[in-house]
Amino acid sequence: MSKRINLWVVITGVLVGVAALVLTAFGNPANMGFCIACFLRDIAGATKLHSAAVVQYVRPEIIGLVLGSTILAVITGEFKPKAGSSPATRFIIGAFVMIGALVFLGCPLRMVIRMGGGDLNAFIGLGGFAIGILIGIFFLKKGFSLKRNHPVTLSEGIAMPGLMIGLLVLFLAVPAIFAFSEQGPGSKHAPILLSLVVAIVIGALAQKSRICMVGGMRDAIMFKDFNLIAGFGAIFVTILLGNIILGNFKGFSTYNQPIAHESWLWNLLGMTLVGWGSVLLGGCPLRQLILAGEGNGDSAVTVLGMIVGAAFAHNFGLAGTASKLAEDGTYTAGGIATAGKIAVGIGFAVLLLISIVNILKKREAAKE
Repeated sequence: MSKRINLWVVITGVLVGVAALVLTAFGNPANMGFCIACFLRDIAGATKLHSAAVVQYVRPEIIGLVLGSTILAVITGEFKPKAGSSPATRFIIGAFVMIGALVFLGCPLRMVIRMGGGDLNAFIGLGGFAIGILIGIFFLKKGFSLKRNHPVTLSEGIAMPGLMIGLLVLFLAVPAIFAFSEQGPGSKHAPILLSLVVAIVIGALAQKSRICMVGGMRDAIMFKDFNLIAGFGAIFVTILLGNIILGNFKGFSTYNQPIAHESWLWNLLGMTLVGWGSVLLGGCPLRQLILAGEGNGDSAVTVLGMIVGAAFAHNFGLAGTASKLAEDGTYTAGGIATAGKIAVGIGFAVLLLISIVNILKKREAAKE
């Protein structure tokens, strides 16, 4: 167990922060330079899996992250197709992780970006995220495991990179087949080439460093290993300093934050669901994309589950609604509809069921 900080993790964290600042400056939504959950949601909308008109766009950042991971993994000999580790369970957990993230309005990466932008709602989300990770660790210590994957054919390993290449080709060649937002977060985006190139670089760095929001907190709690969590800190410090330098930092507040709401309980519970589910999956949404790029078919299934979860969230009104300040000064507080609250409750019940059944089956197998 090494407790030394890997320099690559810190470098990746700093460059993720810089990339988020740059992409925001060139058009991405405020406090959302990179958000895996939000961008997968936008892709779900662009491909017409949901009809929420304000969140539809083919985000090149998602494509770039996967391809960057694939490129470096091939170069370094780490592209190794493997799968078979409870794919259906992973799909379901991935869907509920996405629902939790959209209740909060962001994945763990965006949570850190929001924190660096002064959004105190994100700090509340961090508390829930930590609680979820602690719950997940409890079940890991009780023996929870989705079992090992095993080598599979090349076709399985290239499924996600191939899907991303196909999506990029269609996006560039026949954009008319996709739905695109004319207003709202989906209408705000950096230039395609810039987004793609930046994401490819970040994807390669994330593949090399193994940076993971969930893994960092899990390792710090379980093993007193602060290697991965250093990347978490590097992103936060970079975003905070960058916002101060650029004049975007207005102090810490819960009020009128970009694409956020002040419903503290559901910010907390949404990220608790994300933390718990991500521990069971073995990595945060960013890490799942990177693993899918390395040829991990189980992570590819997880990402597909997240996309379906995003579609469900917006087709059935489960996602959080952002607070808004109108030009006339009228402030409309956002929050969570009853359907979203019920979905979070169902998510907790499903994760609890999966966790308990998994442990009981393992104990029965051990007795035999």
